Amino acid sequence: MIFDFSIVTQWFDGLLRDTLGLGDFWSILIECVLVGALILTGYALLAIALIFMERKVCAYFQCRLGPMRVGPWGIFQVFADVLKMLIKEIFFVDRADKFLYALAPFLVIAGSVGTFSFLPWNKGAHVLDFNVGLFLITAISSIGVLGVFLAGWSSNNKYSVVSAMRAAVQMISYEMSLCLCLITAVILTGSMQVSSIVDYQTGPWNWLIVKGHIPAIIAFVVFLIAGNAEANRGPFDMAEAESELTAGHHTEYSGMGFGFFYLAEFLNLFIIAGIATTVFLGGWAPVNVGVEAFDEVMNYIPGIVWFLGKTFAVVWLLMWVKWTFPRLRIDQILKLEWKYLMPLALINLVLMTVVVALGLYIK
Repeated sequence: MIFDFSIVTQWFDGLLRDTLGLGDFWSILIECVLVGALILTGYALLAIALIFMERKVCAYFQCRLGPMRVGPWGIFQVFADVLKMLIKEIFFVDRADKFLYALAPFLVIAGSVGTFSFLPWNKGAHVLDFNVGLFLITAISSIGVLGVFLAGWSSNNKYSVVSAMRAAVQMISYEMSLCLCLITAVILTGSMQVSSIVDYQTGPWNWLIVKGHIPAIIAFVVFLIAGNAEANRGPFDMAEAESELTAGHHTEYSGMGFGFFYLAEFLNLFIIAGIATTVFLGGWAPVNVGVEAFDEVMNYIPGIVWFLGKTFAVVWLLMWVKWTFPRLRIDQILKLEWKYLMPLALINLVLMTVVVALGLYIK
């Protein structure tokens, strides 16, 4: 059986309250600080891994080697880039809105870290797990849209403003399809709580794309397309079209101001893949096929390994898409959403409702 990490958290809580005799206030404060430190550490380490992975995948598709000089196979190149970014001067643009200019990167990071906190890494290993979890995920992720728009508007740069308007309208538009796909999953599982959705998918052939068959597969594919656009990733990266808008909404940022946008872009990719894994691919649940010997071996693999393995597989798929398809025009991006994806997601939502009402899903 998959190890339940809540045993560790309950032991640690008992250590603080009973063994050390700390009250509720100090126990909760220490736990919150430790959890916050773990989230930020995991966030930073995953960003480093994803940046290195992106460069190597990009190089592979373009028949190049990618980073090779700093460290073996170039594994320390990202650390060198992080150091360079940390020591770069942070400057403010003349006649920019200083407060909003400084606030925008933190809004982007706040939305990203807040959504990141909902990912279930293992059984019992989730930071936030409310009964309306999927609703809160979509709500908190929307903070990033505000940060992107404020970054462009406050920079006093016409290219940044155009980029911010493109990014905002794109992200707001594709949130519609994302939400409809998540609602489709909620109809089948009967819950918006992230842990309950994963528990629903434990057992032989219990992934949502298997149990919900056609409507669940359609929702999964639409979710990946809309998620790619929501993260401003290619081929939906018109907001950062270098030939037109230089670096887009973060053109006027330097040092860690720019670094926050850079980190959020890569972690948003991981978050989209993580949510897709959690909702449609069983999350930390192992692959079980109903063969006792095989299932027993699979159950020995830790849940966090399953979660990271599935998530990075989806990340690789999204990177494949980025480095394969050409960039779309902004009118094509919006047409894809409003004329095709959203109507398809609405029809699929009705189809899933019919499937569940008639009991046509795999039990």
